[in-house]
Amino acid sequence: MIRLRAAAALIVLAGLTAACDPVTAVVGAGATVGVAAAEERGLDGAIDDTKIRAEINDLWFQHDADMYRKVEMTVNEGRVMLTGAVQKPEFRVDAVRLAWQAAGVRQVIDEIQVTDQGGVIDYSKDVVIANNLRSRLMFDQHIKNVNYTVDVVNGVVYLMGIAQDDAELDRVIAHARDIGNVKRVVSHVLLKTDVSRHSS
Repeated sequence: MIRLRAAAALIVLAGLTAACDPVTAVVGAGATVGVAAAEERGLDGAIDDTKIRAEINDLWFQHDADMYRKVEMTVNEGRVMLTGAVQKPEFRVDAVRLAWQAAGVRQVIDEIQVTDQGGVIDYSKDVVIANNLRSRLMFDQHIKNVNYTVDVVNGVVYLMGIAQDDAELDRVIAHARDIGNVKRVVSHVLLKTDVSRHSS
């Protein structure tokens, strides 16, 4: 019964953050529950992370709609990684400060770039890199790809998630470095056995 309630909660949270037609929303929410159950953080962890994401998005949106649009976030076991590109340093400071205000946040990793660089062409290259890497991870049988998230900003690949072991993480990083137009790979991936995963 508890599992069913947790799954229902995740479906509701996924539906609240989705902007699509009803059929796609139901299918997408069901897939979300299935993926969450297969991840190392489990269904309960995925629900907690979804709540954190929703609260931070709300804080950002109330503060500045541009923050909601320009800053990306990945949440895994209460660890929040912020990426994106902004022009003003104070914008970056505010995004980090607000992220810390959400209940359940254990760590905020600031990878927001303060730069005038970037544009449609750079964004297109980033999308290609991200899709290429996600595809490689999906089809590599030695990698449990469901545990990884990929963000790419101006050619810099940011990885977050939980690796089964060092060998798996090395394979993920090697795939990233092997893709054209990648300038740098930054990993915030923890090992499955890392004691900090369960410490407050």
